[in-house]
Amino acid sequence: MMIDRDRVCEALTGPISSIRTPFTKDGAVDFDGLRNTLDFNIEAGSKTMLLTAGDSHYIALSDQEIAEVSRLVVEHTAGRAMVVTADRYYHTKQAIEFARYVAEIGTDVHMVLPPDWGASCTSETLCEHYAQVAEHISVMVVTGVFSPRGEEFGLRTLELVKEQVENVVAIKDDMLGTFARKMTLLVHDKWAVFAGGQKQNHMDLHPYGCDGFMSTFITFKPEITHQYWAAIQANNVREAATIIRDYDHPFFDLLRTFTGGFDAALHGVLEIFGICQRWRPPPYYNLSDGEMEKLKDALRGIHVL
Repeated sequence: MMIDRDRVCEALTGPISSIRTPFTKDGAVDFDGLRNTLDFNIEAGSKTMLLTAGDSHYIALSDQEIAEVSRLVVEHTAGRAMVVTADRYYHTKQAIEFARYVAEIGTDVHMVLPPDWGASCTSETLCEHYAQVAEHISVMVVTGVFSPRGEEFGLRTLELVKEQVENVVAIKDDMLGTFARKMTLLVHDKWAVFAGGQKQNHMDLHPYGCDGFMSTFITFKPEITHQYWAAIQANNVREAATIIRDYDHPFFDLLRTFTGGFDAALHGVLEIFGICQRWRPPPYYNLSDGEMEKLKDALRGIHVL
């Protein structure tokens, strides 16, 4: 299945919501919370509902749960936004089977995260992996697979994929820095490019052609994200930097101070804003009631709540 490239680029321009799978207190997937999450993010203006192996907690889900989450996201989004599903470290046969499944349920684009344990792949074998999956659905590449291998390996692989695989339509960057700038210049004439989290990473890539960015704030307080995007569209770099200084830096610094790290605190934020519950499955740590009160006070202190 080949999707229109202009539609992909339009849907991945500006702020994009990365869907954090919500859970009940006993560790089961909270499907009602997931529906509410989708409704909030669509209303907030995200043109794409993005599932990822990381934020969507695929490492803590069974293959059956991943399939169920994917189906619900497609069905509940119901054409109100583009849907990007994802796999997680599937070998080629598994990846093809899952690609067929998500194509059948109506996914628009599929993010492919190949395994490369012990630097076991070559650029050529990775290119063939993407090519075989792309026979069944339009593919998004994620650069996190290249992080252990370095810039030269990543760029060489992307050059091969760009040249040889027609149905790759987008790329999500996780590596940042020099690699990300070179990557954007390399592929942007054919693929939509977006930064994987935080406005400062998008701002770094914007002059090189980066279309959009994964936005945390759009998932609970979208007005902050829209202020930043309006500044970017107006080419007001000073205003965009001010928003990063006043909101992103203090917010992400705050999240890292909590036991369980940024993700435990971020799930707490989603509960505070009434999106879904704070819970994550054991053995992950969840914020206590006392820590939730501390988080509320801290959010007020940085003018987020």
